[in-house]
Amino acid sequence: MSQVSLVKVNKVYPGNVQAVIDVSLGIEKREFVVLVGPSGCGKTTTLRMIAGLEEVSSGKIYIGDKIVNDIPPKDRDIAMVFQSYALYPHMTVFDNMAFALKLRKYPKNEITTRVNDAAEILGIKKLLDRKPKELSGGQRQRVALGRAIVRKPMVFLFDEPLSNLDAKLRVQMRTEIKKLHQRLQSTVVYVTHDQTEALTMGDRIVVMKDGLIQQVADPITMYDHPTNKFVASFIGSPPMNFLNGVVIRSEGRLYFQNGIFRVRVVDSMATKIAPYENKDITFGIRPEDIYDKLFASESSVDNTVRATCEVVEPMGAEAYLYLRTGQNTYVARVSGHVKPSVNQDLDLVFDMSKAHFFDKDTEESII
Repeated sequence: MSQVSLVKVNKVYPGNVQAVIDVSLGIEKREFVVLVGPSGCGKTTTLRMIAGLEEVSSGKIYIGDKIVNDIPPKDRDIAMVFQSYALYPHMTVFDNMAFALKLRKYPKNEITTRVNDAAEILGIKKLLDRKPKELSGGQRQRVALGRAIVRKPMVFLFDEPLSNLDAKLRVQMRTEIKKLHQRLQSTVVYVTHDQTEALTMGDRIVVMKDGLIQQVADPITMYDHPTNKFVASFIGSPPMNFLNGVVIRSEGRLYFQNGIFRVRVVDSMATKIAPYENKDITFGIRPEDIYDKLFASESSVDNTVRATCEVVEPMGAEAYLYLRTGQNTYVARVSGHVKPSVNQDLDLVFDMSKAHFFDKDTEESII
């Protein structure tokens, strides 16, 4: 059995508000799983049910081989790190980290050893005599991590722990948490609304929407093969471009067309796209799969589109171009050295081997 297993778990609040719907998920020992989705999707509620902070309306939750539905949080062998550091302001760093062990009446020498070991791992050994008010945000987050580490739990639960940090520190702490996971070989369930955190940290990602799991996969599979339009739009930055249009056949080949915008469907996709001939369909392509014609091969003539550049966003090493072809608007991510003028016309090549197509009605992926 998985280290953590959820079997058809539901959470219904008064008024028949369904926050989590039939969630089934297995999290393996030593796996780092990230629950990600927009606000209100049910990810934090799911985490809190694993922790025992929310009651399960129906379904079963296992930690190890034990059903924990009716077991109180303190007896579930889990440790939780919250968005709020939740440190006791009147206690030193040492006492904050040692508090849970003291409540469980661990021997004094074992408490000291565990706290010192955790402080060494987190690089906060010199801070053990300080109070929380004397620490930076990053140092406080490390103390909160240390408080969880000293318990040596079966499962670590993280509820958006980096949301209160500035952008640079978030990147640093992402790396630190991942290193910590590799060193401790622990099982981690991590909740975030930030898809960049999900892609960079998770062994597997669970995308949720409206209480339902949309897809569970490793980051590369999630990025390359999203199961539906929602996942495709949520994973990736900038998000995938979507254009509604129709599939047509010309000279024996299939094309996606919307007004003057037209690109050819590659042969490897033709079999799956053929049933949509003369029907509405949604075409998706990521900004990084749109190139300046100067950097493309001569064989790309069928996938070259004339576009007007409306906005340029320099990002340093890269730039985002906001483009228009007829009524269609989309974004291309190009080298930062490509600097077209606003309202300049460009010839752009769409890498159709990286294209995605979605059923316009169900929004499920076709290919």
